[in-house]
Amino acid sequence: MATALFSHLKYSDCLTVVGISIFTAVVCEAISWVLIYRTSSYKSLKSTIDKASKKLETMKTTAPNGAAAEIYSKKSKTKKIDRVETSLKESSRDLSLFKLKSGGVVAVVLFMVFGFLNSLFEGKTVAKLPFVPFKIVQKMSHRGLSGDDMTDCSMAFLYFLCSISIRTNLQKFLGFSPPRGAAAGGGLFPIPDPKSS
Repeated sequence: MATALFSHLKYSDCLTVVGISIFTAVVCEAISWVLIYRTSSYKSLKSTIDKASKKLETMKTTAPNGAAAEIYSKKSKTKKIDRVETSLKESSRDLSLFKLKSGGVVAVVLFMVFGFLNSLFEGKTVAKLPFVPFKIVQKMSHRGLSGDDMTDCSMAFLYFLCSISIRTNLQKFLGFSPPRGAAAGGGLFPIPDPKSS
């Protein structure tokens, strides 16, 4: 069915994998929109993270005036910055937990699509790489293929590259990428703060 669409073209297998990757990315973002992005909880968490990150930026860039005021305000400023950073980390963790529910559904969809593609292109070369990849990458790029030509590309490698790049760019295009301060906040499993220990 899918291969019949591009069967008359020279790169039919490659185009089929890329086309299915694009379709899967759109479906996954639609699922995420239904379960996450359209909800008021997500919107309030995102605005909280945006406000906290902007506040943190302005607090770190403003400098106190005067030598006596500088000592006092430096301590209070540090405490305020710590409070805002803690709030930002908590909001980012809450956002990560909130996104977890759609992550399971998206993982099931991706697993099913990968299984379908794997059965469709088992042992077939879907693309030719313009270079010989590193030894570590060769295990994935040549996975399931016979022969010694390391420029042969398997479906798994092409699908992996497509899904990462297409989904990330689609999220940016649709405005669903994580808020600016969310990455600094630590996510679901934050790195321990050295100041607190």
